[in-house]
Amino acid sequence: MDQQRAQGETRSKIPRALLLGLAALALALALSALFWLDARSRIGATQEELARRLHDIEADAREARSLAREAQAGMREAQAKGAQLEARLAESQSQQLALEALYQDLSRNKDEWQLAEIEQVLAIASQQLQLSGNVRAGLLALQLAEARLARADRPQFVPVRRALARDIERLKALPALDLPGTSLKLDRLAAAVDSLPLAFEERADRKPAAKGKAGAAEAGFWSRLGAEIWGEMRQLVIVRKVETPDAPLLAPPQAYFLRENLRLRLLNARLSLLMRDEAGYREDLRSAQAWIRRYFEPRSKQTADALAQLRQLAAASVSFEMPTISDSLEAVRGFKSRRERGS
Repeated sequence: MDQQRAQGETRSKIPRALLLGLAALALALALSALFWLDARSRIGATQEELARRLHDIEADAREARSLAREAQAGMREAQAKGAQLEARLAESQSQQLALEALYQDLSRNKDEWQLAEIEQVLAIASQQLQLSGNVRAGLLALQLAEARLARADRPQFVPVRRALARDIERLKALPALDLPGTSLKLDRLAAAVDSLPLAFEERADRKPAAKGKAGAAEAGFWSRLGAEIWGEMRQLVIVRKVETPDAPLLAPPQAYFLRENLRLRLLNARLSLLMRDEAGYREDLRSAQAWIRRYFEPRSKQTADALAQLRQLAAASVSFEMPTISDSLEAVRGFKSRRERGS
């Protein structure tokens, strides 16, 4: 019985365990199916999310590639522009160096040209001083040279400017003598010799004219006729009173040579003035004054003016020692030679 009971219990336990196993299996299968469905839905969602993200990543990648291409193009353009800027910078630097060299060359050439012009002006002024004693021309040349160097305002020109200043003061200290003006006055006097009236001609022309006017003042035809006949008869023999012991009676050829000799005297005085021969200058002026007083009408305005001008010219001193401007010339030439050796 017990065995049967045990067999019955065993038989009753087997289906129950089987049922439990089947139930557990069914539950497991249900849970597995549920888990599978859930996992599948999750995997699908994950795949969709992954696909979406991959699509976004691909879009971002395409955009990034586009931006990278644009950045590369911009970089290449920037590099090209940088290369162009570097080339332009190098070109501008080379041009700047060339301009600086050209400026230095031009500045050097300008100084050389300026010094050459100053040297030429000073050489001409020195010749004028030595040959004709033209102090005004020498002073103007020195002042012009000093003004040009002052406008340049270079420290290296200071020694030259000092030499110019010394020569300017030396010329300013000379006695005032208008050499061109004095020479021009002598030329005008020489040209006016032909207009000076001779004493004999002036008296001969004046007395008959006075008598003619006195006869013309007489009234009546017969009186005028008698006066004219009497005047003609008086012209046959003329008696004149000469105030000086030696009468200046000159024939026409002698009057011509007198005027020419007087003109030569004045021209010799001008030559003596230019040669700084004060003795010859004064002697010629003295002879000219003596001839004018002796042979020309002293009461004439032309004669009086000529004598006044001769006295004024004779009062001027022309025998002072003429200085030179060799200091300025030597300073300019020395500066040029030192500059040429330095270059």
